[in-house]
Amino acid sequence: MGIEFHTSVDHPAPRSVSQAITRGLRGRCPRCGEGRLFKGFLKPVDTCAACGEAMHHQRADDLPPYVVITIVGHVVVGGLLMAEKYADWSMGLHMAIWPALTVILSLLLMQPVKGGVIGLQWAMRMHGFGGMPDLPERQPLPSAAGQA
Repeated sequence: MGIEFHTSVDHPAPRSVSQAITRGLRGRCPRCGEGRLFKGFLKPVDTCAACGEAMHHQRADDLPPYVVITIVGHVVVGGLLMAEKYADWSMGLHMAIWPALTVILSLLLMQPVKGGVIGLQWAMRMHGFGGMPDLPERQPLPSAAGQA
């Protein structure tokens, strides 16, 4: 006699956060891992070609740039400090290396990080990935100016 697991609206099947983020980092659908996640550099597909999972409602917004800035900032500032401490580089060499490294790392990391954020949203059932739309924003309370 085995244990049977039933899913319902109240208790949906669990989703692996690490697997979804890894698939997103690779530019693949967080659900199946087969379909492409992006149709452009940062433009996600509307639906997965392999499994049909809807992606149009994702809301990565500003989180990927913040994550990329944090990573690139640590790498570049750490490298700059190490170079200043252990090397005797000219200012021209610093000006050639660090801005170029900043731009290259930012461009290389932006799409994978955005994919990882979309994977996280899918795994956490955020922004429509759980089958339920986001709750509407709260309406402001009426002002007390009209009351005496």
